[in-house]
Amino acid sequence: MTLTLEIVLVVSSILMTVFVLLHKGKGGGLSSLFGGGVQANLSGSTTVEKNLDRVTVILALIWIACIIGLNLIHAFATPALT
Repeated sequence: MTLTLEIVLVVSSILMTVFVLLHKGKGGGLSSLFGGGVQANLSGSTTVEKNLDRVTVILALIWIACIIGLNLIHAFATPALT
């Protein structure tokens, strides 16, 4: 069980990093410094962006669930040090 959660955690971490980097810049950051802010304001929100947002949120929830699960397994698997 622990190995499975660790593998899912690593895979979701990598995928979440990739999906966050695929998002468009919303302006006000480094993307607007190089002229990306003007282009981001001209284009509207598309279904691809909405689906990318949904997938990123789902991956973040899976990532958080894996971390909580691993912590619970670790907390209940180790003997008390009293």
